[in-house]
Amino acid sequence: MAQESPRRVWVGFDLGGTKMQAVAFDESFQPITRKRRRTKGAHGAEESLARIVSLIEKVLEEADRGVGDLAGIGIGCPGPVDPVTGVVHIAVNLGWHNTPVGSLLQQRFGCPVRVLNDVDAGVYGEYRFGAAVGARCAIGIFPGTGIGGGCVYEDQIIRGRDITCMEIGHTHIGGGTRTSGYAHAGTLEAEASRLAIAGEAVKAAYRGEAPYLFHHVGTDLSEIRSKVLADSIAAGDSVVRELVLEAARTIGIAVVNMVHLLAPDRIILGGGLVEALPELFIETVRDTAREQVLAPYRDRFEVVAARLGDDAACIGAAAWTARETARLSPSKPG
Repeated sequence: MAQESPRRVWVGFDLGGTKMQAVAFDESFQPITRKRRRTKGAHGAEESLARIVSLIEKVLEEADRGVGDLAGIGIGCPGPVDPVTGVVHIAVNLGWHNTPVGSLLQQRFGCPVRVLNDVDAGVYGEYRFGAAVGARCAIGIFPGTGIGGGCVYEDQIIRGRDITCMEIGHTHIGGGTRTSGYAHAGTLEAEASRLAIAGEAVKAAYRGEAPYLFHHVGTDLSEIRSKVLADSIAAGDSVVRELVLEAARTIGIAVVNMVHLLAPDRIILGGGLVEALPELFIETVRDTAREQVLAPYRDRFEVVAARLGDDAACIGAAAWTARETARLSPSKPG
């Protein structure tokens, strides 16, 4: 069989609400070069798409490759995605509605393109190259501004016929009244996201119950990121620690639900909050889940931290595109 050109590259792209990243990978999915920039989602879909195209061009340029060397592009986008047409149905933080990402990139670069939900891409990356290598079924839960979820089952990303699924953040988890930008209250995202924790931490700081937090960032919600919460806990703001523990316990109940539904052998927790407070968060989720599941499931799953960091969605999107391109391509003669 003819060997592939050593110049061929796969580009993986991770589109976030605040930043975007493109990575060029060789045929063995070793990174060649990477580029990042701010998303500027508030400026509208047209500008965001132009920035995506420009960043892919930049990463190819730094990798000393041209458009003709592109084997394919995989892009992870927030929100529900049509993986068949490459349309992003809605991305709240970007202001996108039915945005045809796949067709635009195919027209510009002339190579195979796959559009995934960003957490699906991250979980697939961990499944192939990170914390879930060797798992039969892996579920990812990534708390951040919202809470994303994804599932890979025997090398297949779980999805609907023409729409992504595993919107764990929007599952109903309790009787709370907080919302997360949608009409429904009591969702996992509304109760346990980093933004939900930060909102309650602001109140605690205002009341004088979190002196370190108040002194260093005041009551500016936009300044309360994951590292700030970790520093607040380390400095002795016990009310902030309890807020994080409460969120982790709530996510632990979500894990119970997933274990009872799909019996995964690996639960991956990722995102900035988990990275900033790994032991506190992982142990609390794990202990809560094991206490609450039915006895036969108790020792059949692990709760682990994601390993690939910011590269997870990029390498997952690129590897998924390679998988799907090979699956759909006619066999080459030997």
